[in-house]
Amino acid sequence: MTSRYWSDVARELSPYVPGEQPKIANLVKLNTNENPYPPSPAVTAAITQELSNLRLYPDPNADHLREVIAKRHGLKPDQVFVGNGSDEVLAHVFLALLAQDEPVLFPDITYSFYPVYCGLYGIDYEEIPLTEDFAIRLSDYRRLNGGIIFPNPNAPTGCAVTLEAVRELLEYNTESVVVVDEAYVDFGAESVSSLVDEYANLLVVQTLSKSRSLAGLRVGYALGDADLIEALERVKNSFNSYPVDRLAQTGAIAALNDEAYFVQTREAIIATRDSLVDGLQALGFEVLPSVANFVLASHPDFDADDLQAGLRARKVVVRHFDHPRIARFLRITVGTDEQCEALLTALRELTA
Repeated sequence: MTSRYWSDVARELSPYVPGEQPKIANLVKLNTNENPYPPSPAVTAAITQELSNLRLYPDPNADHLREVIAKRHGLKPDQVFVGNGSDEVLAHVFLALLAQDEPVLFPDITYSFYPVYCGLYGIDYEEIPLTEDFAIRLSDYRRLNGGIIFPNPNAPTGCAVTLEAVRELLEYNTESVVVVDEAYVDFGAESVSSLVDEYANLLVVQTLSKSRSLAGLRVGYALGDADLIEALERVKNSFNSYPVDRLAQTGAIAALNDEAYFVQTREAIIATRDSLVDGLQALGFEVLPSVANFVLASHPDFDADDLQAGLRARKVVVRHFDHPRIARFLRITVGTDEQCEALLTALRELTA
């Protein structure tokens, strides 16, 4: 049912559906790719100290945070854009850079917010099929376009493309923007941020939600030529001139400065992912080669819906997508060793 007061835009939208946040006690929650470890203790300390300043507006340009991000990537602050999580950054990217006469290109199996943004802004798009083994083949994107966007590693598959493959695409595709969404890059893929100074049409988007355990603070950023960043700033400042609050900026800076904690927790997740893959394969599951903090797995003898329901009955929550090409798969977040063992124990019962 729609209201007679709605605009045509609101009436025709098909909104993004986020992963479920169930309110169940003692739940093993492996459905939304959250980091299983808490943020760096330095984040808590910094935020606690900043609480007394909440009466003051935050820095509208997040200058200190931009400086920290720029230093980390060997760039200049005017090559950095900061927003409320990578979702907001991507929203500005679609409006500022991808709303062109030609269609935007992205994979047919990918982050499902991309077509939502296209619907919101009236942007035409074409979905480029993944290969039979669910890989992004960037040579397939060598066609007329108003921009190209893809995650690396891809979501929900976890599969990655190489830096050289992106470089080859950039060498060919010089008349539109190429956006590489690196939300999960820290878990084993190679960032293409090193190419930003070489290619004026490359924009790299990252987030602190996953590898820095800051999903609750909502901090994301983009890296690119200063001209691309200016376009994002123009959209941001026409929408919300104070987008990232004081606590988020403070916490993000503290997280980025604690490299040792970042490495420790990232390596723990990678090790658990490897063990989880071994455990799933021992139960007969096919697991796609993931370099993210999740895996996509299917069993030849069991329906994914049935497995998801059986897991939920055992207080283990994973995610299932209804896209026909991956309907037989479950996407499983890499949790702690204990969480993943609880998952495997439940799957042993369900597949016995």
